[in-house]
Amino acid sequence: MKALRLYGHRDIRLDDVPTPSAPSGWSVVKIAWSAICHSDLREWFGPSYIGRTGKPNEITGVYFPVILGHEFSGTVVEMNGTHPTIKVGDRVAPDGCIYCGTCWYCTHGHYNLCDNIAVLGFDAHGSHAQYVAVPNYSLYKLPDSVSDRHGALIEPLSVAMHGVRQGQVKLGDTVVIVGAGTIGLCALAVAKAAGAAQVFVSEPMPFRRARAAEMGATVLDPNDGDIVKQLRDMTSGPGADVALDCVGTEASLNSALALSRRAGRVVLVGVMTSRPAIDIDKIGLDERELTGSLAYANDFHRSIALVADGRVKLDGLITAEIPLRDIVKAGYERFERDAKDHLRIIVDCQAI
Repeated sequence: MKALRLYGHRDIRLDDVPTPSAPSGWSVVKIAWSAICHSDLREWFGPSYIGRTGKPNEITGVYFPVILGHEFSGTVVEMNGTHPTIKVGDRVAPDGCIYCGTCWYCTHGHYNLCDNIAVLGFDAHGSHAQYVAVPNYSLYKLPDSVSDRHGALIEPLSVAMHGVRQGQVKLGDTVVIVGAGTIGLCALAVAKAAGAAQVFVSEPMPFRRARAAEMGATVLDPNDGDIVKQLRDMTSGPGADVALDCVGTEASLNSALALSRRAGRVVLVGVMTSRPAIDIDKIGLDERELTGSLAYANDFHRSIALVADGRVKLDGLITAEIPLRDIVKAGYERFERDAKDHLRIIVDCQAI
């Protein structure tokens, strides 16, 4: 089969590799669509998360070269073992976490924090390929009302779902989201579905602000001055009940802290690449809660349900569709060149 493999910094190649088989408790999925995520791009840009480990993953045995990709949909073509609701021939959107199931975190519902976690497309061969092997427990069935194209975006939607749940957004809340990339826009959709009375989105890029406005947000432009004053003027209040940082920089986290009210809640959804400096008094003296959000845990079925009944619409997140044969130039290199114009580029993995 064809697969996009990462060999190291700036080295990705569309290779011919053996089609995977399913070990005990796993299935093989024929991939329909696979989305390119900024985490994939970060691996290509380097330095690589995979390379920093210095050795093969303990669960999967995978190291370089690794097949990238973790956001995808497809059809189960082989199953070694059973699943209570899924069989060969079903369309699925698999969860990307591969976990031991026996550590404290796994047995207490936090499998995303597993002591031995492996992540598809990083520590295990992923979805930028024609086929992929995944654990049976990771399979989530797509109903007829969710297309394969939209199924490829259930994973990023679940990242946002987890962040909104970590923020404990409730009916009537005022929510502010920093960053209108794919995760931020998904968080906007989920917060509205959760009953937020007002959702504000802070984003400097015009294209992304426009998408946020189309999805029902009130947009804040940090280029126009003091967004904290903008927010308070528009709400006649003290700030947001819940703020979600969907970027993951020192500036974005401090923005989320400033936009939240005292005794409010701030969720760090974006992945930090450096240690931020923050005003700790905004936590201690102002009684804000600052909580983390890593990937997802038991969120896929919720995300699928919101898409299936139409409360969350994903078309606006897809900015290009390309064949697998062109993934390097039309996908990765295009994303790097025209990042401001794209949210998710999705790949037809059978177009070789």
